[in-house]
Amino acid sequence: MFHKEGYKIITISMVLFVSALFLTDAIVEIEWLRKLIMIVFLILFILILQFFRNPKRTTIENINHIIASVDGKVVVIEEVFEKEFFKEKRKQISIFMSPLNVHVTRYPIGGKVVYSKYHPGKYLVAWHPKASEENERTTVVVENNSVGQILFRQIAGAVARRIVNYAKKNDQAIQGEDSGFIKFGSRVDILIPLDMTINVSLNDKVKGGETVIASYK
Repeated sequence: MFHKEGYKIITISMVLFVSALFLTDAIVEIEWLRKLIMIVFLILFILILQFFRNPKRTTIENINHIIASVDGKVVVIEEVFEKEFFKEKRKQISIFMSPLNVHVTRYPIGGKVVYSKYHPGKYLVAWHPKASEENERTTVVVENNSVGQILFRQIAGAVARRIVNYAKKNDQAIQGEDSGFIKFGSRVDILIPLDMTINVSLNDKVKGGETVIASYK
């Protein structure tokens, strides 16, 4: 299954891939070189298909749990002062996605979307300390009666130049459902209340829509 954000790119890539195969077969006379070029084109096409894959995830909904919004590696766990919305201290968990990860962004909790904003910005590498404040990004806050308000940010990186955000203010968010998509690798920050228990460690690999990253007992 592929994500809808990839339909156009996959179609164009398929046309280019088939055209490249016919062209290579027609003009390259050396057999080993012809096969090598075709294999390279095939690998590139497979990488594009892999990037836009959208595997089915089973989310066990729980109003006391925060789940990972994306697939990737936990690169930051720290207490920060959140300037944009809360204007107070929060715990931040950041997940870095490589180009090989699934790039669907999912709601970490269910509830009501109370804030959603797009910020233009720079394209620093996603793990740069200032990426959360200076890069192109979207900020979404979801609120429910158990954990209160949770903020998560999609952050563009040096390669990612296209962030898609589906969340709109007053939408009803369903935990684990699609909230957006980031094309070609980046990072998501999730900011949670200070009194929540963090269930992951630095460098842990997490699965969007399934891994519980924080909870109330």
